[in-house]
Amino acid sequence: MRTLKWIHNNESQLPNFISNGFPKFFNDDVFRREYDATRPAVNIKETEEAYSLELAAPGFEKADFVIDLDHDLLTVSVTKEQKAENEKDGYTRREFNYSSFKRSFTLPETVDREKIDAVYNNGILNVTLPKKEQEKKLKRAISIR
Repeated sequence: MRTLKWIHNNESQLPNFISNGFPKFFNDDVFRREYDATRPAVNIKETEEAYSLELAAPGFEKADFVIDLDHDLLTVSVTKEQKAENEKDGYTRREFNYSSFKRSFTLPETVDREKIDAVYNNGILNVTLPKKEQEKKLKRAISIR
């Protein structure tokens, strides 16, 4: 049988747990990850012709999305409500599911606001933000003499 030596000191181990472990559990990263889980991931791409937003939002229908443009602010939002009710052997089972998110993007001045287009296919919402014609022409290579 192995004997372990117990060293008793007057310091409680509880303050070490509170200062080392407890705050790490309640830091912003834990809550931010949970919050981000309800918001769709977004890829933003830029080409010479347009900007492109790709939002991963599976489980929704095209009709669930609302896209608003207010001056320079593009907002994509979804609200979906599902209800199910089953009655069996004198018991009623009701289930409710609510899903929603809202993402807003500040558009640069180079976007042609009249030609913005959106397509929802296979759980991905693609929003195309075409650039103004004058902005496309300004881009060119400069030769060095």
